[in-house]
Amino acid sequence: MAKRYTLLETLDYVLDSSENEETLEDSEPEDSEPEDCNPPEEEEEDYDDQESEDDCEEADADQSFVSKNGQITWSTIPPPQRPGRSPAARVTKLTPGPTRYACSRVKDIKSTFLLFFPSSIQSILVEMTNVEGRRVYGADWRDVDWTDMEGYIGLLLLAGVYRSNNENLASLWEAQTGRAIFCAVMPLKRFRILSRVIRFNDRATRPARRERDKLTPIRDLWNLWVECLPMMFNPGPDITVDECLVAFRGRCMFKQYMPSKPAKYGIKIWAACDAKTSYAWSMQVYTGKPRDGPPEKNQGMRVVLDLTTGLQGHTVTCDNFFTSYALGQKLLKRKLTMVGTVRRNKPELPSALLTTRDRAVLSSLFAFTETHSLVSYYPKRNKNVLLMSTCHKDAKISDREDRKPEVILDYNRCKGGVDNLDKMVASYSCKRKTNRWPMVVFSTILDVSAINAFVVWGEVNPSWERGKSTKRRIFLEQLGKALVSPLMERRQHLPRAPASATMLKRQWDSSDAPGPSTVPPLSKRARCQVCPRAKDAKTDKQCANCKRAICAAHTVFLCQTCVE
Repeated sequence: MAKRYTLLETLDYVLDSSENEETLEDSEPEDSEPEDCNPPEEEEEDYDDQESEDDCEEADADQSFVSKNGQITWSTIPPPQRPGRSPAARVTKLTPGPTRYACSRVKDIKSTFLLFFPSSIQSILVEMTNVEGRRVYGADWRDVDWTDMEGYIGLLLLAGVYRSNNENLASLWEAQTGRAIFCAVMPLKRFRILSRVIRFNDRATRPARRERDKLTPIRDLWNLWVECLPMMFNPGPDITVDECLVAFRGRCMFKQYMPSKPAKYGIKIWAACDAKTSYAWSMQVYTGKPRDGPPEKNQGMRVVLDLTTGLQGHTVTCDNFFTSYALGQKLLKRKLTMVGTVRRNKPELPSALLTTRDRAVLSSLFAFTETHSLVSYYPKRNKNVLLMSTCHKDAKISDREDRKPEVILDYNRCKGGVDNLDKMVASYSCKRKTNRWPMVVFSTILDVSAINAFVVWGEVNPSWERGKSTKRRIFLEQLGKALVSPLMERRQHLPRAPASATMLKRQWDSSDAPGPSTVPPLSKRARCQVCPRAKDAKTDKQCANCKRAICAAHTVFLCQTCVE
């Protein structure tokens, strides 16, 4: 019995020795000494102890966290990086900057602005305004054309440049204290009439269409304008998605209350902007909850996917209203990446990153999946910043004093695209006080179009007004004057204000406009278009501007001095 025990003990000793030799051979580095140069036994035991300690540390570092819904497993170890070329999700499909279509049509500041008002939008503005004018004023209405609309838009933009959008109209047209250019372009009465009758759709068919679409009064014009935005400019690699609030306190069925915004009440507009230039690449008006059916689910995801349609290879930066694990997966299928803050109540987050107990200030915790990375940054007591990204694949931390992760630095660099657009709109807004919400949306179209035109003009002409801090004000002022010039050249009567009359004469001289002249009589006598129909006043005179028949009672005469 004793001999059998000795034999088994001997076999166990041989097996243990062979296993130790295999472990040493596997753990040796490539540049180690040959096998015949064995180290001493004591050093071999120390080496085995050190190896076991490293294995324990790696086991402790590689931790797994399960999300609150139990469907996602997060790891503290980043996924392995594939060597070679960058993934397709980081390669932009479009060359940043103005498109070829825009560059071929940019000749001056006015033509740049009119890129966003093609003939389809012009026809809607002119036609619908004339329809409403005939309905309100009947036979007294004088049809407008695009030159009249250009002058009206130009005056709105100039009022925004002069910070007079909230000033009383009578004071703007006042001869002594007002702006001379307003009287020189059109009379105050004419401006008020245009503001009264300007429309963007057919009033007769509006009730039936409003049952299906709350944005019916301006839907056609809005859709045509939004289609023009991506045609003129390709954004850079970083895109910002956020909401804007256009101030409005009148009656509107989809008016929103946002206490965090300065205006608090208004119309919410989703926007996707270039993070560098704040070019508005896509916009969408939020019309509230649907009339029938439950409220919309996953609204943030739907908005981001709608606004980024057509993009590829860009990084979308958004706030915690939009960011989710599912959104990152859908964007990756479109070859887009995402960076954004996350709300604490998201079910895809692990509980280990939500607690700050026993954590050091300025510390960061990372968690990874194959496609997403999550960081929890602890900047100060009782403050936990959570961000999710699909374009960061490591746990890199900056060398700054606050030790912020690079994910947070990239988010801070790109998050202000839409906020900067709001700031520029508020600086020189053309929006006037009104009770009609379609007019508020139209004013937003004008403001955003002016900003986009400024971006395109600056990219096409980088040396224009270089070094000046008021470039945008200069651009808007020149744009407003360029829009009102054709109407000033066509005007036949001098205003009563001396400064406005001098400005109008100077405009006639610079453009070689004929000014007031003798109009040839009509070939056949006709009824006066201004007198009541019952009067039946016949005349052979016609208006020099609209060519309508007018009698002597409605004819204005100028002396030779005023003509010159």
